[in-house]
Amino acid sequence: MANDAVADNATRVAAAEPVDRDDPVQAVLAAYTHELVTAVDETLTAFLATEVDSLSEIDASMGAFAASAREAVLVGGKRIRPTFAYWGWRGAVGGAEALSPVLPALAALELLHTFALVHDDVMDASTTRRGRPTAHVALADQHVQAGHRGDPGRFGEAVAVLIGDLCMVWADQLLAYATVPPARLFEVRRCYDQMRVETVAGQYLDVLGENDPASWSVDRALRVARYKTASYTVQHPLLFGACLAGVPANDPLVSAYTRYGLAVGEAFQLRDDLLGVYGDPAATGKPAGDDLRTGKPTALLMLARELATPAQLSALERAGDEPVDRLAELVAETGAVARVERMIAERVSDALAALDAAPVDRTARTALTVLATTAANRRA
Repeated sequence: MANDAVADNATRVAAAEPVDRDDPVQAVLAAYTHELVTAVDETLTAFLATEVDSLSEIDASMGAFAASAREAVLVGGKRIRPTFAYWGWRGAVGGAEALSPVLPALAALELLHTFALVHDDVMDASTTRRGRPTAHVALADQHVQAGHRGDPGRFGEAVAVLIGDLCMVWADQLLAYATVPPARLFEVRRCYDQMRVETVAGQYLDVLGENDPASWSVDRALRVARYKTASYTVQHPLLFGACLAGVPANDPLVSAYTRYGLAVGEAFQLRDDLLGVYGDPAATGKPAGDDLRTGKPTALLMLARELATPAQLSALERAGDEPVDRLAELVAETGAVARVERMIAERVSDALAALDAAPVDRTARTALTVLATTAANRRA
């Protein structure tokens, strides 16, 4: 699939637009994405079939629990983390290496992502995810329908935590199926563990920020973005892919991936902040305005408070008394939205600059260029 047309025309791809099958860049990368996502989904489906059957043998009641866990993994999702890991690997090995030895490791990242999502939804008391009820909400409904005693909400949250835990264990199990040399797998595991630690650190800071907003700042909000999102969405998946390819830690490619991953990951989170306020729920799968209702200290809201006039700041601090639509207007009026858009553009530019000098496979360079703009300009 690698060809000069793909590489030479990469910058013409408009990431927010539908795929143009007549454009060689978009057509080739769409084919890559479809093949990769299909391979990841098939790997997950086969792995989960065995695991769910095994759980169901423990007790008849485990069937519904196991099915809920499988559904949390397989329903929806764009497989962003396996995609970045794939291109991190492909950027190092080129186009001749077979995918099958590393495919279980790529798919394991989706199980890790499900663990984080399910727990995050419980912590945020979110009711929808990907246009569907979140796991803890669906499980509470099951509790009611079954006529069980006790608090349905508490039951839903408890079982959702177990589903998240199970997905974490499943991720470890599936990672072990990667057929790479033992010494290399040790390095892969080191990268994987660092990704998990930083994800937990970022999640803690996110929870802390919601409970101590007075001490928060734009810098701390960006730190949350760096550890909660950039680390395990872009940066570490890329480095994970490089580890799978056997790239040593001191290689220039690792430095390029680190810089690119941090910039794109922060752009991804900043766009997420904007979508959380101004996005179309039909596209995002989540209600708009939740961050404003709760006063969550995102970079967007922190900037709005910094830039606000005294009257605007007073209104923002009365978030519970103002309609969400009016709060969204206020945030835009402060200039915070325009500032965040500039921050996103700056990070994309930095990411592309990191790629310019990177010793990366030509087609992977093209894909990562497109992915950077996609992450920054997505609508969902």
